[in-house]
Amino acid sequence: MEMESAQFQIKFSKPSSEALLMLFSGNWTLGHEIPESENFDELFESHPSVRKVLFDTQGLQAWDTSLLAFLTSVFNQCTRRNVPVDKKGLPHGVQKLIELATAVPEKKDTGKKEVHESFVARVGSDVIAFVRSYGELTGFIGEAIVATGRFFTGKANFRWSDLGRFIQDCGAQALPIVSLISLLVGLILAFVGIVQLGMFGAEVYVANLVGIATVRELGAIMTGIIMAGRTGGAYAAQLGTMEVNEEIDAMRTLGISPMEFLVLPRMLALMVMMPLLCLYANLMGIIGGMIVSVGFYGLNPTMYIQMTNAAVGVSDLFIGLFMSVVFGILIALAACLRGMQCGRSASAVGDAATSAVVTSIVAIVLSTALITVICDVIGI
Repeated sequence: MEMESAQFQIKFSKPSSEALLMLFSGNWTLGHEIPESENFDELFESHPSVRKVLFDTQGLQAWDTSLLAFLTSVFNQCTRRNVPVDKKGLPHGVQKLIELATAVPEKKDTGKKEVHESFVARVGSDVIAFVRSYGELTGFIGEAIVATGRFFTGKANFRWSDLGRFIQDCGAQALPIVSLISLLVGLILAFVGIVQLGMFGAEVYVANLVGIATVRELGAIMTGIIMAGRTGGAYAAQLGTMEVNEEIDAMRTLGISPMEFLVLPRMLALMVMMPLLCLYANLMGIIGGMIVSVGFYGLNPTMYIQMTNAAVGVSDLFIGLFMSVVFGILIALAACLRGMQCGRSASAVGDAATSAVVTSIVAIVLSTALITVICDVIGI
């Protein structure tokens, strides 16, 4: 929108106390014909004896932010030349805005500087952080063991209704995703196995492959990974939110152990439900292998079941169930630990959930490797 014409004059006071009207006087439309600050700088150069700058705005009818930008440039040039400025001739509103803008001086070096660390420095920092957190991790595991002992002696302080709710959450509500993933894993394993076994005319042994791999390893592993992403992340987010809201600190103040009241029921729920989910995952994986073998390659379903029954032993079943219990404990501990280590911001809750999932999956893989090596050493 075009504004009205305005009369704006700048006066310079010279040593002879003679007020001279110089440049920047005349009519213009604000926002379109404001003089350049470079012209003002040239004016200073041509009149080095100027010792004061005054303003005459009696004819000024309207102004906008372009006038403030111009005046700010003029003030900066006067400051650099140690020439005082008399602002009394400016409109009252302009004076107030200028005072507000210059009330707090701008601080230098307030922006965030990017610090580029070398690869060795980053590795060293991560190692130091891991070593420092080792003591906290050990203490957390010790408290969990003590809380479990108090549970078996009937002294643990938690609500049974919470335990029932957690069992439902990590049990019945997890069945759909466990069914889908386990069935697809069985399908994939059967497809890969039957193609390779077909090169030797041993397609029927795909039942052995799917049965042993699913019952002994994959059923427990896939269930653990699913629960790490689904339930472990949820536990970390719940406890992280409580940490942000200082609810955990309030529990400690009231003499309530967060380990018994918050961590123990979650750990017990996963310990109870993981073996059941593992059994269900085993069944769905075997069914997936049967769908491929019988439906796509025409194997006899009765023979497939008999081969599976003959291949899978009780020891294989108990190894998978034992793994699932271990995975349940690891997921609960990792999720609750990361949740209680959460910072005091909203973004920290997301970081805690992410860290819980990653820690749980790493723990599952490492424990699987360890249990497999131990089983191979003892010959089961």
